Amino acid sequence: MEYVDPIKDIEKINAIKEKLKNHSQRDLLLFVLGINTGIRISDLLALKVGDVWDGEKVREFLYIKEDQEKAYYINRSVKSEIEIYLAKDDYKDEDFLFKSKKDLKPITRQQAYRIIHNAAKEVGVVEKVGTHTLRKTFGYHAYRKGIAISLLMSIYNHHSPAETLRYLGIDKNDEKLIKIDVNL
Repeated sequence: MEYVDPIKDIEKINAIKEKLKNHSQRDLLLFVLGINTGIRISDLLALKVGDVWDGEKVREFLYIKEDQEKAYYINRSVKSEIEIYLAKDDYKDEDFLFKSKKDLKPITRQQAYRIIHNAAKEVGVVEKVGTHTLRKTFGYHAYRKGIAISLLMSIYNHHSPAETLRYLGIDKNDEKLIKIDVNL
């Protein structure tokens, strides 16, 4: 697998969201869910509607079974995109969330890569971008907003803070200020 980077520029993230919004609500949801949760692409593509929707509203947490079950918070941005996406069609709980237009299966990793890579390229992202970029973007911005490196280590199943910082593309000599935004 080739090394990819997080998208560090918020303006580029918003430009990608706008580009995807004009193309496909499904593709926008894939991007927004990925950058807001840090869930692996294989787990994202395996999601079913019932994983995020309880029949009446968007669930507060999304559960993924790895070695043990992990809970991922569905924030306002993700919740809004899920609501818009699910309102456009009549989905069943067992439908894949990122259903292919060709059949009832989810889109492939390769299709997810094309969606993310092409949108990033179209808005001028020069860093290497791939499906892992979603996960790295989540971690990079979570860390910059004050989320403890130990929590990110747990999400990524890393064994040291140095490994996680390297994964996120953060140089320990980087002097950027970290925002701890309680916002009560």
